[in-house]
Amino acid sequence: MDADINFYFDPVCPFAWMTSKWVRQVQAQRDYTVDWRFISLRLINAEVDYDAHFPPEYEAGHTAGLRLLRVAARARAEHGRAAMAPLYAAFGAHIFDTAPDAGDHRSEGEVRERRGTGEFAELILADAGLPIELADAVDDESWDAEIRRETDEALSLTGKDVGTPIIHFEPPTGVAFFGPVISRLPHEDSAAELWDHVVGLARFPGFAELKRSLRELPQLAALGVDVDTVGTQEDWHGGSRRQKK
Repeated sequence: MDADINFYFDPVCPFAWMTSKWVRQVQAQRDYTVDWRFISLRLINAEVDYDAHFPPEYEAGHTAGLRLLRVAARARAEHGRAAMAPLYAAFGAHIFDTAPDAGDHRSEGEVRERRGTGEFAELILADAGLPIELADAVDDESWDAEIRRETDEALSLTGKDVGTPIIHFEPPTGVAFFGPVISRLPHEDSAAELWDHVVGLARFPGFAELKRSLRELPQLAALGVDVDTVGTQEDWHGGSRRQKK
């Protein structure tokens, strides 16, 4: 039986994480079921010259995301789809909802690279209540074909000029869309209202895009932005902070 929502995530995308927290609010209020699925930013950008198009830390971050998705794919294969909700929650808690250690003097690239290590994956698996041995999958490229299939599945719903997350509501025939990209988590009493507005717009026949490239830095502890602060606004190109259009 299909879930009410298929949510395609890359664990290292801050906007996917923020949107997922909102979706969990809506899920609790509407009693929706959510199938947490995979989409890899590293595979989406497989043919992109990272040095020319992205800030220097992006390749390490996207590669770490793929390595963590290998762990997720193995966890799903061995422990079922129900393991994905707590696993993704643990990914987000460690990557985005934990403030940086003031005594950590590593570069941003080094921090992002560490997220793709077995040591880091073990911490997450332990918090999710899963065997830490699953962390061995970070180096197992045999999972990449499954991650690629799910990435292609997500892009077939929206087209390829998108990022993460991708949401498919009421599959297999319901509406699908990239985003919404949000930098602030709605209040509990307005979360479902925002959902209805987004779905209502997406359901309009012929609707394709409503967009602005200016984004606030999300209100996430790892980014140094708390819930009472408005993040710095940046202009993103093609769904990311590309250095060239």
